[in-house]
Amino acid sequence: MAGRPKIFDKKEVVDKAADLFWSKGYEATSTDELLAAMGIGKGSFYLAFPEGKRELFENALEQFNNGSLERLQAALAKTNRPAEQIRKFFREIAVSPKEEHGKGCFMGNTIAELSNVDIQLKLKAVKRLKQLEQLFYDAVKAAQKSGELKTKEDPALMARYLLTMWNGVNITRRMYGDAKILGSLIELQLKILQ
Repeated sequence: MAGRPKIFDKKEVVDKAADLFWSKGYEATSTDELLAAMGIGKGSFYLAFPEGKRELFENALEQFNNGSLERLQAALAKTNRPAEQIRKFFREIAVSPKEEHGKGCFMGNTIAELSNVDIQLKLKAVKRLKQLEQLFYDAVKAAQKSGELKTKEDPALMARYLLTMWNGVNITRRMYGDAKILGSLIELQLKILQ
């Protein structure tokens, strides 16, 4: 007996699961909560994700991060002012919806939560953040080459600084969700991009 065919959009249900994981974390999210959020039954869930919650979480990390990275990568590919695009990327944090402020960064949350619990999932999140660091590196290097950035700082160091800034802002926005406060903090930190 083959069972009933899948009648849901896998990308859509993974997006719904990612939102729940982003809000609550991996450990605190139950399978029942995931089923309710995704709007699918247990049988469909295990047909789509035979390894259960962990497999779904891996899919959520991958899909969530790919969307964010692809948007930044596409924006950087279309501009001849990569440093300005990086500034815009950070400024968008301040004006993002208030409900996102309380969630912080999905990848950063995963690293903090799972560092001593599940090294493999932690390393998957680290890999995603290193992809963001690489985009920062490429943008800084291109901006220095074109003269958009005058700084002679090592692009690798600048990229790590921007990644540290990303992580810090995503923690701070949990404390200060006001766009004006966040915006001021971000502008102060963006002074490095000169």
